[in-house]
Amino acid sequence: MIPGFNQRRRFADLTEQEVLALAISSEEDDGRIYRSYAEMLRADYPASAAVFDGMAAEEDGHRRRLIDLHRDRFGEVIPLIRREHVSGFYARRPVWLTANLPLETIRAQASQMERDAARFYTHAAQATTDAATRRLLGDLAAAESGHIETADQLTRDNLGATALSEEDAAAHRQFVLTWVQPGLAGLMDGSVSTLAPIFATAFATQDTHTTFLVGLAASIGAGISMGFTEAASDDGQISGRGSPLKRGIAAGVMTTVGGLGHALPYLIPDFWTATIIAMIVVFVELWAIAWIQNRYMQTPFLRAAFQVVLGGALVFGAGALIGAG
Repeated sequence: MIPGFNQRRRFADLTEQEVLALAISSEEDDGRIYRSYAEMLRADYPASAAVFDGMAAEEDGHRRRLIDLHRDRFGEVIPLIRREHVSGFYARRPVWLTANLPLETIRAQASQMERDAARFYTHAAQATTDAATRRLLGDLAAAESGHIETADQLTRDNLGATALSEEDAAAHRQFVLTWVQPGLAGLMDGSVSTLAPIFATAFATQDTHTTFLVGLAASIGAGISMGFTEAASDDGQISGRGSPLKRGIAAGVMTTVGGLGHALPYLIPDFWTATIIAMIVVFVELWAIAWIQNRYMQTPFLRAAFQVVLGGALVFGAGALIGAG
């Protein structure tokens, strides 16, 4: 049995007072979440922060009205019941999991929060036969649906076309600086720099197992080196390139991936089959690098392709000549 699972109550077993108490605690939690979003975004996206400030204020207003209703019907003492106490009740993601999400994803998650609450209350209202409970749940569903409309209005008020465009552009730029740029540098380094040792070993030994071990060592070593170099070279405070940990991870992982792409074919025992597949993989890697440069760095595709393919061809040629000699 899962520890604690049998201690959760079914929503159908809650009294009207407990349902009201649950709604109050949920509104309070959502208000805190929106304030956390606002603080998290305030420095870089002030207009979006204002939207979440407004949504938090709306949640506070609904909470106060629910408390007044509870006071009128049941008195001053509100039972302690929260989302995690009720089986099947919608859950909220911890705020710290949103810290690294794109701005648009955070906005979408906030809208989904309100839809989840509205859908739950609507379903619960349809499932009950008690008139008073049905009316209460219906009111809660209407309130949550109203939150969605309020959020849309707050977005229109605080995020005009210009502000929305500017924040989206800033979010895209930060994504490119933090993830794409170091990841692309790592992919280029891993794909190109490992060509020489891998193919030199391949043509010198014609032993696929040895070639794979050399490729594996070169890829992992280059990934570790590239990751630490990227993280240590810039703390991101002045350049605005973001967390050095994120950039180090992006550079290190993509460097390793770039090298492993043409090392893995040498798991195939037949030398020429493995080598031909490795060459095809190299071709795909180089064109992928050119596409990423064109897509995110606005580098003309033909120029990016020429630079990457030329550099890769030179390194491959050097490795093949050294190995053959």
